[in-house]
Amino acid sequence: MAFQQALSGLNTASKAIDSTSHNIANSSTVGYKASVAHFGDVYAASLAGAGASQIGIGVNLAAIQQQFTQGNITSTNNPLDISINGAGFFRMDNNGATTFTRNGQFHLDKNGYIINDQNMKLTGYPAQSGIIVPSTPSPLQISASDLPPVATGTNVSSTFQGVKANLNMDSRETAPIPAWANGGATGVWSPDPTTYNYSTALSVYDTLGNAHTLTMYFRKGQDQGEWAVFANVDGTTNQRVTITGGATVDVQAGAGTTNVPGIGFNTSGGLLNAASSTLNVSIDLAGVMSDLGSVNSALSPLSFNLDFTGTTQFGSPFGTNRLEQDGYAAGHLVGLSVGNDGVVQGRYSNGQTFAQGQIVLANFTNPNGLQSLGNNQWTETSVSGPALVGAPNTSNLGVLSSSTVEESNVDLTAELVNLITQQRNYQANAQSIKTQDQVMQTLVNLR
Repeated sequence: MAFQQALSGLNTASKAIDSTSHNIANSSTVGYKASVAHFGDVYAASLAGAGASQIGIGVNLAAIQQQFTQGNITSTNNPLDISINGAGFFRMDNNGATTFTRNGQFHLDKNGYIINDQNMKLTGYPAQSGIIVPSTPSPLQISASDLPPVATGTNVSSTFQGVKANLNMDSRETAPIPAWANGGATGVWSPDPTTYNYSTALSVYDTLGNAHTLTMYFRKGQDQGEWAVFANVDGTTNQRVTITGGATVDVQAGAGTTNVPGIGFNTSGGLLNAASSTLNVSIDLAGVMSDLGSVNSALSPLSFNLDFTGTTQFGSPFGTNRLEQDGYAAGHLVGLSVGNDGVVQGRYSNGQTFAQGQIVLANFTNPNGLQSLGNNQWTETSVSGPALVGAPNTSNLGVLSSSTVEESNVDLTAELVNLITQQRNYQANAQSIKTQDQVMQTLVNLR
């Protein structure tokens, strides 16, 4: 019997060495999970229980279990190198068949799909007009189309629409003495620096993405706490900008005064009310193009709100705290980034970002029930249970990190020690055979 026992020990020790050698060979494989050989003792089947006198007949390989512990995270220069910190697997599409992996080394193919080295496609939730729509995961495809322009005042995805100006008007200023010629009326005019107190400018965009310089002029009103607002576009000398709404401000016009739109403040330096903080701007783009002698087929007029919420009138110098607008020009794709939540953002030449899709992760009740396919791919089985799919950082799924990869979780030092131990086990089993052979030889020599 000792021959059979020792032979089973040799076989299992050999398989343990194979498992350890496989781990060592994959110590630099991205996303690899170390495997451990499990063994079980073997007893002969008997109808009558042998009790305490039963002797086993050796050992067998019970299972090879992979250790799905976290590997170290290493930085790379590829934004589509993605690591998982926590539980979960990337969900891959292999010509309709679904596989799972922890290897996040991805790149784009000629059609814009995010693929791995085996040309399997990374799956996730698609984006519609920059909005992620959770649905059945499908291969993620990056659109190379230019990002269309958005006219100022029409960006529905922005937190505000139009122009937002947060300023401080100096309460110590007085109204300029010269009258404002043609103030607010249609006609030829030129903003004389002696007829206004301050000015500031920013770019606004028409429906074709053309930028226009909107210059705003502020003149202290005849009454304290009032400021008139005027504007022109692209430096044209004709009054092509119509401003309405807001507070009613008295300004000097010729021998008398006239009422023009503007902003008003209370005695504490804050805006009078919400209604007086928002003005309506309408730009005659056709007239501007005529003045400049150029052609522009964008929609005219260009209309938007001019929001002064947060603007103050304190006894301190004029200052521009915030000046922004929601429009932008057309842009082409210049780069990609992946957030911790798996959202793939396209970066465009106009400074905008646009969601292209969201990577999903899958997890299993029993990851050790997955069937290994090679190339760091697994497929689900009845033992693993069905895939539980969701966005990163939800439920028990991990978070993603762009420009990083997850190293193999093989502890090379421990594996080398295991190799020594398994070698000693193999030698010991071989010694059992040698000992049994000597016993047999002794018996033969008795004749």
